[in-house]
This record gives sequence, structure tokens and C-alpha cells, in this order.
Amino acid sequence: MKGYIKADRNHFMQAGLVLTGISVNIIFSFIMNRLGLPLFLDTIGTIGVAMLGGYFYGIFTAVSTNFLCAIYNSNAVYFSCINATVAIFTVYYFRKKTGKKIKDIIYYILIVGSFSGFLSAVIKLGILDKSHYSIVEDAANAFVVNAHFSLFFAAVLVNILLSIFEKGIAIGVVLLIERYIPEKYLEIFGKGKWKQKPLSSEDIKNMREQNKSIRHSVRVREAVTLIATSGILVVAMAWIALNFYFDDSKEEKKQNAYSAAKFAAEVVDPAMIDTYLKLGKAAEGYLETEKMLNKIKESSSGVKYLYLVKIREDGCYFIFDAESEDTEAYELGTKVEFDKEFLPYLPKLYAGEEIEPIESSGIGGWLLTVYYPLKDEAGNCVCYVGCDVSIDNMAQYMIKFLFKVMLVIAGLFIFIISYALWKTNLYITYPIGSMTACVDQFASVEDDQKKLDENVKKIRSLDIHTNDEIEKMYQAICQMTLNQAEQMRSIRYLSESTAKMQDGLIITMADMVESRDSDTGAHVQKTAAYVKIIAEGLKKKGYYLEKVTPKFISDCVRSAPLHDVGKINISDEILNKPGKLTDEEYEIMKTHTTAGKMIIEKAISTVQGGSYLKEARNMATYHHERWDGKGYPEKLHGEVIPLSARIMAVADVFDALTSPRVYKPAFPLEKALAILEEGSGTQFDPKCVEVFMDSLVEVKAILKKYHGNE
Repeated sequence: MKGYIKADRNHFMQAGLVLTGISVNIIFSFIMNRLGLPLFLDTIGTIGVAMLGGYFYGIFTAVSTNFLCAIYNSNAVYFSCINATVAIFTVYYFRKKTGKKIKDIIYYILIVGSFSGFLSAVIKLGILDKSHYSIVEDAANAFVVNAHFSLFFAAVLVNILLSIFEKGIAIGVVLLIERYIPEKYLEIFGKGKWKQKPLSSEDIKNMREQNKSIRHSVRVREAVTLIATSGILVVAMAWIALNFYFDDSKEEKKQNAYSAAKFAAEVVDPAMIDTYLKLGKAAEGYLETEKMLNKIKESSSGVKYLYLVKIREDGCYFIFDAESEDTEAYELGTKVEFDKEFLPYLPKLYAGEEIEPIESSGIGGWLLTVYYPLKDEAGNCVCYVGCDVSIDNMAQYMIKFLFKVMLVIAGLFIFIISYALWKTNLYITYPIGSMTACVDQFASVEDDQKKLDENVKKIRSLDIHTNDEIEKMYQAICQMTLNQAEQMRSIRYLSESTAKMQDGLIITMADMVESRDSDTGAHVQKTAAYVKIIAEGLKKKGYYLEKVTPKFISDCVRSAPLHDVGKINISDEILNKPGKLTDEEYEIMKTHTTAGKMIIEKAISTVQGGSYLKEARNMATYHHERWDGKGYPEKLHGEVIPLSARIMAVADVFDALTSPRVYKPAFPLEKALAILEEGSGTQFDPKCVEVFMDSLVEVKAILKKYHGNE
């Protein structure tokens, strides 16, 4: 319960940080707006929240600020994407830097100030058609006059300089405040809202390093899917909205054109058309009609051209052409060729029928033309009233409108993407990544019980609580790893019990053989100790690294007591003979190696998996082989002799030299060592003798243990 209360308190403080950041932004922005200064100062809170709380909180602060500032400054929403980008760069820049040095701060101010200043200028001048403040316009004009810059370039430069100054103030205020925030609060702000044990930046970095081998991570796939889906949805909605808007606007323009054409038709006397063409302006009522048409054009919204034409086979002849600001009016009787857009409608025009509005593009621009037939009392078409409305302005407006919509959507888009990625990280990426790292470590420790137990604790300490399938999987992994560790503990206990039983049997067998030999007291214990010294010495020196592993050393030490097991086949008369053996007796004695081989091979075939017995067989069979190939039973030489047998050869001979026998007394240590050195390279493996000589302190300790002061 205390943990949840603490988590709620942390979340409350993080929410307070965001609200404080938004409030600071709005207050400073409102003051600057009311004072009419060319500074916004609406990123102080954004930079502070981004630096302390991370990506999502910084982006949320930025976008929320701009949408709330629209209450008193309607253009503020168009800059939300810029401020969101400032938040992203702030987190990226300062979390990559280990310290906030003056050089780093200056670089940050220049980069962010230049970026936001340039984009702000483009939005103000290219989309909003104004620089907002006369001070900026005056400064830009000064650059134009004195430095001969273009007006656009000068305005961009002024905006960049102001933005750099503004960002310098913002980062200065943030760093000053940060110095006085207690460390514990900084830690709470930086933790975020976790659904597991919080990960440090180093933990996240290591997790991503481990996942580099993954071709398509969950995080990347979710991000790509979300961006693609959102992008397609935004484009589709924008396209549909613009099409609806364009169609509605065009319909409105068409209706305006029809209204103007009908009104014009009402003020023109159809019976006078031929007279107007024949007599021109001298005809009665011509000038008055022309004046009325001019007034109709001026009073009709969106009408660019208003005229009357007579359609004939060779072209259309102008009767009236209302005045226009951008083009000269056609003189009475002027013949104009038909535009290509009109060609499909010529049969209807010749017949005096009404036609659909026609879109055309030419010198006059992109136009929508309405032809309304002017009919006499008999219902015959005497001419057409033409009315052109321009669609150019509508297209330009739509382009600007589209950019405005995209700017507003861009800020929301960045916020939605950041929110989705934030949630994906909290609920999917970080929990799965943490579990994967722990499970990989758990799988790599093999049979090390201590490390297994440590990994079980580490997995359980993740404390994942997403309340969904991820948490269920986490609980299953916790239970599985715990069961695995306990199972390994049970297996290890059984294995150790079995090994102790096997070792006991080995010692018992060795003792049975040793008890028949009256002169080999503690021989198996001493040779096993010497074998351990030599094997560990080889490993320490780096000799035979591929062979001398911890398992090999263990197998050799466990197998050493069986090296003379074959002597059980030798009669007591020969085994305990006090004098020198005859040649025939010696040949019989030599058979203890092959007899030992047969005994252990039978044991190997009976005890499945007893790999240590393989070294016992090698020792029993070959411990009387010589390095120079003059030994027995197979006259092997050099490294062809199994390493365990070469080790045992040194241990066996040294113990025989330093122990009393019925046929000889024990040799002094110095003489025994001299005999070993003399046999190095002929009877013994030189490396085995070398490491034995380097371990005389341990050797003497064993001699003292079993021989005392003798």
C-alpha cells in the first residue's frame, strides 16, 4: 500500500510539473502579446519540463501551450509543431550530454534558435502573410536598405536573431531554477510513470544494445505502424475535406455567376441586340445598358468578367464587355475564336441552348464560365450573357488553408505519436526487453546455482504490473524460472549424492587393492593430491588449454585412486615380494595396466554417463607409458599418451620414490626430485615435471601430512 501511495504522489508531482510548465508558457506569452513585443517566451516551461521530465511530458507541454494560447492569439496553434520539436531536441541534447557546460548551452541556443526562428519566419511570411510585429518589419526593411538583402531573407534573419535571444533567455531561466530544485524532486521528475521497476538510462541503453540483433523490434514496428496509419488517415481526411470544400466553393461561385448572368439578362433588351451590333454605341440605350452591366459586375461577389456575345459559325462577337481592372474590355463587334474547352459545346451554342458551366485556363487565369441564353419574346436565343468567376483565388486560399491545417495537425500528430510510443515503451517495449535480458542471463548461467538464484531474484524484482497479457507472461516467467532453479537445486543435490557414492565406491575399490599391498600406505590419497597439483599447475601456466578444463581436473582427481585397480589380478606372492622381481614375475606385474583397463571398461558400460571413468581408464592403462615411447603396455610416446596418464606417471613415480617399500627405503626429497628432473623429456612430460617443481610448497605439505617428520 505504501508503494502505491508513493507512486501516486510521484505521479501527482509529475502532473504538477507539466501544469507549471504550461502555466509559465501561457503567462509569459500573454504578457509579451499584450506589450506588443516581438518575443513569445512560450518555450520556457516546455524546455524546463522536457529537460526534467522527458519526451512525452515536454511535447504535451508544448502542444497544450500553443492550443491554449489560441484563446488570445489565434495564430499560436500553427507553431505547436515547432515547439514540440524544441522539446524533442532538448531531451535528446541534454540527456546525451553528461554535463551542462557553457559550450554545450551555447550550441543548444544557436541550434534551437536558428531552427525555430527560420520555421517561424516561413510560417509567418509564407502562410500568415505578415510578420506579426512592426518592429520586425522595420528591422527587416533596415537590412534591405543597408545590407541590400531581399525582404524575405532579411525578415528570416531578424526572426532567427530574435529566436536565438528568446531561447537564450528560456534556457537561462530553466537552468537557474533547476539549480534550486532538490535532488530528490529531480529524481522523481526524471523517473516518469513506470509499469515496472524504473530503468536507468544506462539500463535502457544496454537493453537496446542487446536487441540490436533483432531485425524488427516491437518498438520500431509499433512506431512505423502508428505513423503510417496516422499519416494515411490524416492525408485521407485532409483530401476528403478539401474536395468537399472545393466542390462547395465552386458551387457557390457557379450560383453567383448564374445570378449575375440572369440579372444582366433582365436589364438587356433582346430586341435591341442586332441594332447594337449594327449601330454600336450610337444605338439608343447602348450606353445606359453598358453602365448597368458594369454596376452588376461590381456588385456581384467573385465575378471577374461579365459580357454579352453573339455566337456565330466563325466565332463569338462581343456586344458588351463590362470593365475589368486587370484586362482591357473587348470593343463592340470584336470577334474572338472559341477556346478549346468550348468546342464540345458548340452544337448547343449554335442552337441557342443552355450549357453546363465550363472550366478553362488561359490568359485570364483559371475560370469558371456560365453562359446564359438571352431570348426574345418568341423564345429564340439572340445572344448569350457570359459570366466568368475566378477559381485562382480559391485554389490559392485552399493551398494556404491546407498548410494551416497541416501545421495544426503536425503538432497534434507529434503529440499522438509521442504518447503512443510512450505507452508502447511503458506497457510493451521496456517490460519485454527487461524480461528478455533477464531470461537470456538465466539461460546462460547453465548450472551455476548461485547465479541461477540471483537471476530469479532479479526477474522477480522487475515488478511488472501492466494489468494485461504482458503481466501474465511475466508472472509465468517468474514461476518458470523459480521452478527451474529449484529443479536444478534438486538435480544438483542428487548429482552430488551420486558423485559422493561413486567416489566412495572408487575409494573402497582402491582400498581393497591397496590393502593387499603391504607397502603402499595412503598411496591413492597422495597420488590424487599430486595429480591435482600438477593439473592445476598446467592450467595456471596455460599449458594444454583446450584440454585442461575444470571438469578435466575434477575427473582426473576423482579417477586417480583407480590407477592401480588392475593389481587386484596380481597374486600376493608377486605383489608383496620383498626382493627384486624376476623377468617372468615383472611381465605378470605389467599386466595390471591391461587388467585395470578391462575392469574400468566394464564399469563404463554399466554406469551410463560416467565420463570421469574414461580418465580413470586412461590412467590405469597408460600411467606406465614413457615420453620417449619405451614404456608399457603399448609403447606410446609424447602427447599420444593421454594427458591424464602423463600426469599420473609423475605423481605415481614421485610417491613411489618418497615412500618406503619392502624392497627399499624412502628416498630423500632432493633425490626424488632429481630423479624426476632427470626423467623430464624421456620418461615424463616435461611440462608436467615443470609445474610439479614449481609447486614444491604444496608437495611438501602433502609429504608432511602423510609422512610426518620421517
